[in-house]
Amino acid sequence: QVQLVESGGGLVQPGGSLRLSCVASGSIVNFPMGWYRQASEDQREWLATITRRGSINYADSVKGRFTILRDGAKNTVYLQMNSLKPEDTAVYYCKDYHSGTWGQGTPVTVSS
Repeated sequence: QVQLVESGGGLVQPGGSLRLSCVASGSIVNFPMGWYRQASEDQREWLATITRRGSINYADSVKGRFTILRDGAKNTVYLQMNSLKPEDTAVYYCKDYHSGTWGQGTPVTVSS
């Protein structure tokens, strides 16, 4: 079973950018992958998915600001986040849909 490790979170000012990474312990080039986030006691919110063939979908809340990318050679999926807002503050998780595996999450705080 693939294990996932997220990184790249941190504190950023409103309007700033961050790039999150999700590194898999094995090949994920043929697996659909996704990014989610969870703020405090809220439910985990789906943000973006990239399919095996590279089709991509985004939640309306992040469309036009966030970009999901896959580097198959590095077994890594990225989430490029631009124009960040305070309401983007959350713990961000990646998910391997093939196995149902989640990473441990990386926290993002958007604040001045």
